[in-house]
Amino acid sequence: MKILYATTLALALAACAQAPVQQPPAVPLADSFREVPAGWASANAQAPLLPADWWTMYRDPQLDQLEQQLIANSPDLASALARYKQAQAATGVLRAAESPTLGASLNGQRIRQSDLKPLRGATSPAEYNSGTLQFDLGYEVDLWGRISKQVSAGVAQERAANADLAAARLSLQIQLADTLLALRGADADIKLLRDTEAAYKRQADLVTQRHDGGTASGLDLARAQTQVESTRSMLRQRQAQRDVQEHAIAALVGASASSFKLEAADTSASFTAPVVPVGVPSLLLQRRPDIAAAALRVAAASDQLGVARTALFPSLTLGTSAGVQSSDFGRFAQASNLFWAVGPTLAVSLLDGGRRKAQIAGAEAVLDEAGQRYRSVVLTAFQQVEDQLTLLNNYNEAAQSDHRAADAAGRALDLAKKRYDQGAASYLEVVTAQTAYLQSRRSELDLTTRYRQAGVQLVKAIGGGWSAS
Repeated sequence: MKILYATTLALALAACAQAPVQQPPAVPLADSFREVPAGWASANAQAPLLPADWWTMYRDPQLDQLEQQLIANSPDLASALARYKQAQAATGVLRAAESPTLGASLNGQRIRQSDLKPLRGATSPAEYNSGTLQFDLGYEVDLWGRISKQVSAGVAQERAANADLAAARLSLQIQLADTLLALRGADADIKLLRDTEAAYKRQADLVTQRHDGGTASGLDLARAQTQVESTRSMLRQRQAQRDVQEHAIAALVGASASSFKLEAADTSASFTAPVVPVGVPSLLLQRRPDIAAAALRVAAASDQLGVARTALFPSLTLGTSAGVQSSDFGRFAQASNLFWAVGPTLAVSLLDGGRRKAQIAGAEAVLDEAGQRYRSVVLTAFQQVEDQLTLLNNYNEAAQSDHRAADAAGRALDLAKKRYDQGAASYLEVVTAQTAYLQSRRSELDLTTRYRQAGVQLVKAIGGGWSAS
């Protein structure tokens, strides 16, 4: 009966020590995303939304090559991998506590005792040898689940670090694609500005001839020259932006910006934005690595709270030590020199000034913070999906409007030139038409680039690609 009572008491205490399993806090979910473009396909949990190498959908060989170079050489990605390996090692350290420990020590000394040593025996020699070979075996019994909770928390942190690695990889891949899109947009804009500068230069030469012939005013000539120089300035500014973007790509793929070069490419056939099925909002919780990492950190914080609560209860360690000890090194290994000790150790802190209660309160606060962080990550993920869907919808329509506006501005420019050549209008009318046409064409190119970038950012918002496994 005594054993039964003791066992029942131990089980009751163990139940008290266990912290309840904490789930990530609930987040309100809609039935569908609000801004899904008309005609887009719906995804489901069984079919992958995108391939793991999602960038291949854009059918751009240069992007494919750069993405592979990023995976192989990116220092930021290598740093994220190192952090994951650190988490793996930390979990290994925690797992070691589940196994017994065995230590050995060998000590050999020549000792002289003080003549005035208290309680020194009359026959005790002043000088003697002391040799000890000792083995210590210890094992902490996991009565309250402290060790298992620590291991569980470590595993959750390791999995969270793995999710962080996936998030870092996706973020860098998206950043590379986004920057390359911006660079391609700059290439298209630079080509437009170069062509425009050449056209303005030809027009200015004609005005100069007319001015020299007395049929054009100095004001007309000044306006024509202003158009040329202003366009040249815009061209130089755009070239500088393009160079900075090229340098950024070099850093992403682990190359030196001084030797890295990307030739201008024809963007008319590049980066055709694919349709990205976005599925239902609840599916997003299963796909995004940052959401997975946040949920795992809630689990780790819950386990750490359990660890903090076990500090209120005693710890039980089973230990034994054995070895040989002698003052005669020549007969060190004799059986008569053997010693051993075996027995459990039960330890409990009786008075700590409230330290353990404070640690529990701190663990509860950490758990609450992890839960709120999870909610923030989830809500931000929904926001990002809706943001990119909104941008895709509106940028596409806006680019089409700018295309029609550019066509109309081109017709207006042709009419203004004819009227000026016929003497029916001043050169100011030509300049106004030129400015409107250039602005419309540049706005169309800018919106096209931003539309394509929104498609890439949507890939990030839904959590990247899925592998077949």
